[in-house]
Amino acid sequence: MKPFQTLTRQTVWSCPWYSIRQDQIILPNGQPGVYNVIVKTPAVWIIPVTTEGQIALIYTYRYTIDDWCWEIPAGSVKPGQTPQEAAIDELREEVGGSAAAWQFVSQFYAANGICDEVGHIFLATGVSLSQPDHEPAEVIQIHPKPIAEVLEMARSGQISDGPSALGLLLAESKLRGLSI
Repeated sequence: MKPFQTLTRQTVWSCPWYSIRQDQIILPNGQPGVYNVIVKTPAVWIIPVTTEGQIALIYTYRYTIDDWCWEIPAGSVKPGQTPQEAAIDELREEVGGSAAAWQFVSQFYAANGICDEVGHIFLATGVSLSQPDHEPAEVIQIHPKPIAEVLEMARSGQISDGPSALGLLLAESKLRGLSI
């Protein structure tokens, strides 16, 4: 049995990237309540290991926090796409990459206290880099780095983007097997 009862759901705001849904609910204690949910399409995070055995990290400016962040390539799954198709597109768009092989690593909830976004993590190997195709709002620098260095960046907090660090740490055993 579910502890909450949903009475109504209404989208109260939306933009091209997400919407806000407001639910009228009955709380577990029987009292009425309101729960606001950020509704997002699924997303993908890609760990791109180049043909030289390095991870193609991105250093990107994030307007929301007014800071530069180390991350792995990521993006939303578009309507009609599978997560792997989205990962292939995002790898090409963000680092100009194409991969010889793909492996699903895991999935996770990005911010399950406020958002319904499901994240899918992929390991892309044999990645060749070329010219990326950044969106107008993307400010991205591409930095291939040794696998061991990137894993240490994730463990030390230098990679402060949670999904990027999670993806790298979940794939650590696979990445250690690829280290040159």
